Amino acid sequence: MTEPIKKRLNYLSWDEYFMAVALLSAERSKDPNTQVGACIANRQNKIVGVGYNGFPIGCSDDELPWDRQGPFLTTKYPYVCHAELNAVLNAISTDLSGCRIYVGLFPCNECTKVIIQSGIKEIVYLSDKYRDSDQVKAAKRMLDLAGVSYRRFIPQRPEITLSFSLD
Repeated sequence: MTEPIKKRLNYLSWDEYFMAVALLSAERSKDPNTQVGACIANRQNKIVGVGYNGFPIGCSDDELPWDRQGPFLTTKYPYVCHAELNAVLNAISTDLSGCRIYVGLFPCNECTKVIIQSGIKEIVYLSDKYRDSDQVKAAKRMLDLAGVSYRRFIPQRPEITLSFSLD
């Protein structure tokens, strides 16, 4: 008599899965300096929105600037849509009340407004490297006032490797 086959034990947790989708989405960004992705999951653990940082639809990646310094209109900042905004906009036909958003980088104050207004109730982030900036301080103040929770994603494995070969 043979032993029954048991399920695989090293599968991704929901947090690992959604953060991996956010990080994979970031790979679509054409920004030469900062690639950020976002993934929104509902209470049933279904993905309802994804996004990455980039210029608005119809605005050429070759005609707008990617610079980080210089006069405001010659930098990327007045033109780039952040990953969180794009994820919410890509989920426009879905009620986001009670959802979670997974992001590689803690949201800025402007994205935080969008997150709060959309009804998202939890932010799961990988990095908070700008925590001392006024933008992130303002973001956390608004989140605390609005009752939106946030927590750092602590990976249980150092990396996930994807292969396009199924052989």
